[in-house]
Amino acid sequence: MNANEILIDAARRPVHAAEQVLAGIDPDTLHALPDGRGNSIAWLLWHAARQQDAQVAHLGGTEQVWVTGGWAERLGVDRGPRAIGFGDSLEEVAALRVAEPRLLHDYLAAVVESVVGYIGGLTEDELGEVIDTSWDPPVTRGVRLVSTIDDAAVHVGQAAYARGLLAGWRIGY
Repeated sequence: MNANEILIDAARRPVHAAEQVLAGIDPDTLHALPDGRGNSIAWLLWHAARQQDAQVAHLGGTEQVWVTGGWAERLGVDRGPRAIGFGDSLEEVAALRVAEPRLLHDYLAAVVESVVGYIGGLTEDELGEVIDTSWDPPVTRGVRLVSTIDDAAVHVGQAAYARGLLAGWRIGY
């Protein structure tokens, strides 16, 4: 197994977990803010996809799936391509509401397939290329990809935890 195959495997994992989190979810649970201040499941899954979409599109010099797939309109989320959730206020988190939970999964899956396509076309040298010197040590393309994959996995895991808190639910059960 080479580095590309490992990254692709890791990138795909949050999609399956998100599908489980959303299975049979009701709108109140989807949009509830745990303890009145935590991020909603809808926001967490949206952000998991948005951050990866924006960062990998930037890496590849392509348009975001958010734009090419018309996801703002499909989800009913009035956010432009620069809005990915970093720094959102509690009010902004609460305002993010979707009518159809399955579309959150579908958007994440579309983003991940775009990421998989991007990763599949990279050489070992491109994975090792330094793309950001503002960090110490400087960040390579491969490390940035790991970061976006990790962020997606963390947020999907937070969504599963939130569903457990809100609905007594456990992943895989």
